[in-house]
Amino acid sequence: MKFYSTRDTSKKLFPLDQAAFLGLAPDGGLFVPERIPKVDLERVKELAGRSYADMAGYLAGVIFDDVPADVIDEVVRKAYDFDIRFHKFDSRKSALELFHGPTFAFKDFGARFMGQMTGKLNTTDGLTILTATSGDTGSAVAGGFYNVPGVDVVILYPDGKVSPLQEAQMTTLGGNIHPLRVRGNFDDCQRLVKTMFSDTDLRGRKRITSANSINLLRWIPQSFYYFWAYAIWSQTHCGAPDVVVPSGNYGNITAGMLAARMGMPVRRFVAASNANDVVPEFLITGDYLPRASVRTVANAMDVGAPSNYERMMWLYGSIGALRREVVGFSASDQEILAAIREIEDKYGYISDPHSAIGYLAAKHYDIDGYWLSTASPAKFGEVIEAATGHWPEIPTALRLRMDSERVYKMMDASADDLKEYLLSL
Repeated sequence: MKFYSTRDTSKKLFPLDQAAFLGLAPDGGLFVPERIPKVDLERVKELAGRSYADMAGYLAGVIFDDVPADVIDEVVRKAYDFDIRFHKFDSRKSALELFHGPTFAFKDFGARFMGQMTGKLNTTDGLTILTATSGDTGSAVAGGFYNVPGVDVVILYPDGKVSPLQEAQMTTLGGNIHPLRVRGNFDDCQRLVKTMFSDTDLRGRKRITSANSINLLRWIPQSFYYFWAYAIWSQTHCGAPDVVVPSGNYGNITAGMLAARMGMPVRRFVAASNANDVVPEFLITGDYLPRASVRTVANAMDVGAPSNYERMMWLYGSIGALRREVVGFSASDQEILAAIREIEDKYGYISDPHSAIGYLAAKHYDIDGYWLSTASPAKFGEVIEAATGHWPEIPTALRLRMDSERVYKMMDASADDLKEYLLSL
């Protein structure tokens, strides 16, 4: 399987290692597969019943078909040594809990696969992973690439706009992990990353790639858990499910859309956002109008110019086709906090703010399916306390991070400063 840019009508093809190490295509587009393979759904169901790693190995082999089977097997078994679970709320609604990995967020599924696969593909030292985060990406990437030989990881995160626990997860590892606390918002961080990738002088002097969902090695593995969810859900339900996806940069939902194109049944997707509702608004008006992000209690979704919009349109081709399978939803901070209280009062369940948006969207559309629960509530103690009056239980692994010394570098949102820093590594 080779890959091409969403912006390249000539479809110039790149092998996996080139596409992965470039991160962003030379023309500024996002890499997508040259074709979308169809999977054997019955085999997916059989393997999902064995283990998540067994199923992921089959799916990875279908799309990364030029990687040796033994390499893929080693990658998925090292990456996926944690649980994935459903929590049933009633006969029609469940939460797919994706936060039982080492950094307690769904991004472990993509970041750990990418870390392991990068280690296999990278045959020389001197590769720098450059990524921007609005919250959980940074901790997942730091954990996924920690001590990967020959790789440095530079993480840009916005000053004062991630939770203390999220910051602790990014800034307490040391070693090959280099956190940069940027004076600005997530869009500033993402702009800086994109500027570095378009800087031909820098790229001639430094090997850089990204671990954001713009990178296909982060994006594609996220499609695997959609197959697992359907395989388990279909054991007790008929037909195709509604799938609600809390959405910020839209890598998660476009991974689900890719899964659907590969053969995963879905009745409709719900793109559930906070006040940064660029895509839900686009679904209504037909006008895509990115804008500066605003800060919310669901900070990992504070994205005003979602990069994966390009992949979304590549998958569907037109707003009309998109509307036939996708609906939008957005929630205010007040609604999110009220939902967290309601979920606890009604079900005795503590939900993080992003997953609470999924719950609200599921109620709004009266779904028969599930929403993706993307992070542990323990990572958002301040928000949970504001909603419920008490802190959630903090797992030991997170508590240890909170008590460790944080080491980071403050930086202005300056491309020149970032370039100088990268060249100094």
